[in-house]
Amino acid sequence: MQQNNKMDDKEYSTGMLVRRFLPYFQPYRRTLCADLCCAALTTMCEIVLPLIIRQITNTALEDVALLTTRMVLNLALLYFVLRIIDALANYYMADMGHVMGARIETDMRRDAYAHLQLLSNTYFNNTKVGQIMGRITNDLFEVTEFSHHCPEEFFIAGIKIVISFVILAQIHLPLTLMIFVFVPVMTIVCRIINKKMRRTFSAQRHQIGELNAKLEDSLLGQKVVKAFTNEALESEKFEQGNQDFLKVKQHSYMLMGIFSTSTRVFDGLMYLTIIVGGGFFLMEGRILPGDMVAYVMYVSTLIATIRRIIEFAEQFQRGITGIERFLQIMDADIEIFDEPDAQELVQPKGEIVFRNVSFEYPDDHNKVFANLNLQIHAGEKLAIVGPSGGGKTTLCNLIPRFYDVSCGEITLDGKNIKKLTLKSLRQSIGVVQQEVYLFSGTVYDNIAYGRPGAAREEVMEAAKRAGADEFIQNLKDKYDTYVGERGVKLSGGQKQRISIARVFLKNPPILILDEATSALDNESEYAVAKSLNELAKGRTTLTIAHRLSSIRNSDRILVLTEEGIVEEGNHEKLMALEGIYYHFYTMANEIK
Repeated sequence: MQQNNKMDDKEYSTGMLVRRFLPYFQPYRRTLCADLCCAALTTMCEIVLPLIIRQITNTALEDVALLTTRMVLNLALLYFVLRIIDALANYYMADMGHVMGARIETDMRRDAYAHLQLLSNTYFNNTKVGQIMGRITNDLFEVTEFSHHCPEEFFIAGIKIVISFVILAQIHLPLTLMIFVFVPVMTIVCRIINKKMRRTFSAQRHQIGELNAKLEDSLLGQKVVKAFTNEALESEKFEQGNQDFLKVKQHSYMLMGIFSTSTRVFDGLMYLTIIVGGGFFLMEGRILPGDMVAYVMYVSTLIATIRRIIEFAEQFQRGITGIERFLQIMDADIEIFDEPDAQELVQPKGEIVFRNVSFEYPDDHNKVFANLNLQIHAGEKLAIVGPSGGGKTTLCNLIPRFYDVSCGEITLDGKNIKKLTLKSLRQSIGVVQQEVYLFSGTVYDNIAYGRPGAAREEVMEAAKRAGADEFIQNLKDKYDTYVGERGVKLSGGQKQRISIARVFLKNPPILILDEATSALDNESEYAVAKSLNELAKGRTTLTIAHRLSSIRNSDRILVLTEEGIVEEGNHEKLMALEGIYYHFYTMANEIK
């Protein structure tokens, strides 16, 4: 899993993560501004209340006769109005603020999925699907709360700290400075613990991705598990991953405990300062009793604010971790892309030429072939045989640019395929593979996938040409029959004929058949081979086959080994050579 480890090792500073995240607020800047205005309004109640209590207390101590009914009712009315404003503002924050966060999460998930569509086979070969799913689902759940609460909490905290400092400094500057000296120290301690928490949350996210990947692997392979009676082994492997996740969570809870304890210590020190400092200042008459009450209330508000920020720190770190893992997807290199001057492929004939093509896999640099030259004529039926690992499938994968050549060039109708848009190139190529992938849905949905928007009559005609209509009509719901995940409710031959119908509907001029019948029984192979022969008519066709009887009628047969193309010709010519092809063919007949 080399690629996956590299992706996880890519680290970002918190500042960089925030800067990369900020553009997602741009479409919702009005909502954000309204949300922050509401946050400011909700803060007014907490700031004004100590002043009201201070006013009442000092007035009563000075002369209780001055504390009139009118004064009390006016102050009460002011506070009541503020509470109404607070309730309305809080509703907006709880509603539209969360909706804004959910929309940002949706936008990020859309971008992540769109970027994944652009990544090459190399990325998916080396990255677990469970990890990818975790990054675009669970990780982004945290971003909703982060994008809503982060601006709010820091904005409210900033207002409360600044205004509290200004008001308290006006009441009694020395006591205010004594209290606020703890704030920077608390900030430094919290910052140190936060860094450790972020690493732990990142490890936690990675571990849940590993657990998802293990679970997916086990569930998708449940038939193999049962066939080998390895349920206990799979349970043991899952339990190991489960315990690893528990250990990471335990470490995160330990850090959260240290975090919470340190803040409570600072809370106590602040209150202790008020008791000692305020007590002495009261004794000396340098502070009024009402001012002391206001002090206690403001400091309580200040401590509650700091505590709220500290409690939010966990959510902040979870959100930052989610953004980091999101960016690790977004920053994965797009290896195969349209060149700036790429052109649309129009009415391709299907002549393919390999010129001095060399290829090695970019992740492990495993060289497959070097300086390969090959010309495939338009409409030609070309078969490729050879030992496993010789590069047959790789050669075919280079044509639709599932991988890019390391050296040399491949041309289609005289044009370098790198100068053609990927969409127009791949629309011109139909691929039928040995391992058929059917999407969860109906038979109709899977055939229609070949050309979205096709009429139902066209889908049914494609099925008839593929020899699939007969068995489809015998299914419970015919074309609307649910095929199950990956088509588990259908036989291998049925799935293969649906995949062929999908290519019939696409109607491409170039066809790649990658061992399309090697996994089928004789009866299914005959039916599928008949469909493939119909499909290949009038198209440039490349067939990779282990069952050599299926390619006897090919126009040309290539024998591809690690040394490149070592034999070339039709069936009769290659049999007369008595070389590698002759050896393969006679050995296959002996096995029969």
